[in-house]
Amino acid sequence: MTSTMETTRPAGLIAIDREMARQHADALASYDSAKKTAEAIAASLKKNGRVLLLGMGGSHAVGRAVEPLYRARGIDAIALPLSEQLGQPLSLEGRTVLMTSQSGESAEVVRWFNETRRGLDTFGLTLEAGSFLARAAPSLIGAGGTELAFAATRSLTVSFALHLAVLAALGEDPAASLAALASPETPSIDAALAALDGVASVVTSGRRLQGLAEALALGLTELSRRPCFSLEGGQLRHGPMEMLGPAIGVILFKGRDGTAGLVTAMAVSAVATGAPVVIFDASGEEPVAGAVTIGFNQASGLAAIFAMLPVAQRLMIAFADARVENAGTPLRSTKITRSE
Repeated sequence: MTSTMETTRPAGLIAIDREMARQHADALASYDSAKKTAEAIAASLKKNGRVLLLGMGGSHAVGRAVEPLYRARGIDAIALPLSEQLGQPLSLEGRTVLMTSQSGESAEVVRWFNETRRGLDTFGLTLEAGSFLARAAPSLIGAGGTELAFAATRSLTVSFALHLAVLAALGEDPAASLAALASPETPSIDAALAALDGVASVVTSGRRLQGLAEALALGLTELSRRPCFSLEGGQLRHGPMEMLGPAIGVILFKGRDGTAGLVTAMAVSAVATGAPVVIFDASGEEPVAGAVTIGFNQASGLAAIFAMLPVAQRLMIAFADARVENAGTPLRSTKITRSE
């Protein structure tokens, strides 16, 4: 008897499928509804010229991804794990604080607001309008409510759309990013999945798109339960290339920006080690021989992130589904982490 997809696909992945199916529409709705609060955040950023981006897990990866984008707008941006800020804090004097938490209920978020003198320049980004974070600070609220599936997918895309609203209020042209959300690209992942078939682990890496690489590594680890991790391109070059070989997959992210050549050089070096190499490429450059290229229209910044992220999510899910019977159902974690 032939089984249907609904009876054979793990329940956790079905839940992720549902989140991903609505992420583009929710992201566009989030951008449209964020204008008023985004303008208040932009006014604070213009006044202070410095921002501290705080979050945990996927929320921290979002901060890492937008960090260079705020810097490009003249804002001195630093993204830190909220747990690090709690234990070894940077001064908040003269800084705008953007606190991201999908649930708005994480243990570190609650502790930070209970222990820290909050100021007029503290803002939240969350998917839950009734959450602790949304009550504690003026917040950008993502459309669609709380993400129910375990690994972050829709919540990442929506959070990036909220940042797009702030960047637009700072003067960035949002047209290319909105177009990427309105008309998603759907390149095949089959060759990439086949290339990674025999690997024991994956390292992801980028330069200006390093935050996106970190988001993917987190999702790969959560879903496949394999020790996948991320290293910024320069950091990967300085010693850790010793680990590379046929059993270690390498996934690189390259946009149309001044760091593209460095990503290309890393790809050439990684291919030479025998490691399977996959490149998410929106640079417009020629493919690297020996690597699997997943190509996109030329893009940089959030436009590149919006194009690549859903495709990277598809690869992440397929990679895990091939290795774990109940992928998407956490064994040791919870969706909302309420303990430190």
